[in-house]
Amino acid sequence: PAALDRIRRKLAGSADGDRQMVEILTAVLRDELSAVEAACAEALREGVHSADVVLNILARQREPTAPVTILTPESLRLRHEPVADCTRYDSLRRAP
Repeated sequence: PAALDRIRRKLAGSADGDRQMVEILTAVLRDELSAVEAACAEALREGVHSADVVLNILARQREPTAPVTILTPESLRLRHEPVADCTRYDSLRRAP
């Protein structure tokens, strides 16, 4: 694809360009070629060609995973909820 080729050519001039290109190509396995190409095109439109930017664009486009619900056993539940009381700290500011 054209966007991937442009990114590859731009990365060829940097010392770690091959490593960055491998990271981008590895993303194809997880995100599909069309999504990686679209992310490359978006990065190029913004004037950047870093693998970190392309991978960030891909990560923002993925569906967020549902948070894991952790059930607290009854034996670990608080019997008395803590109360925020800042007056003790205010007393430290006063001169003796």
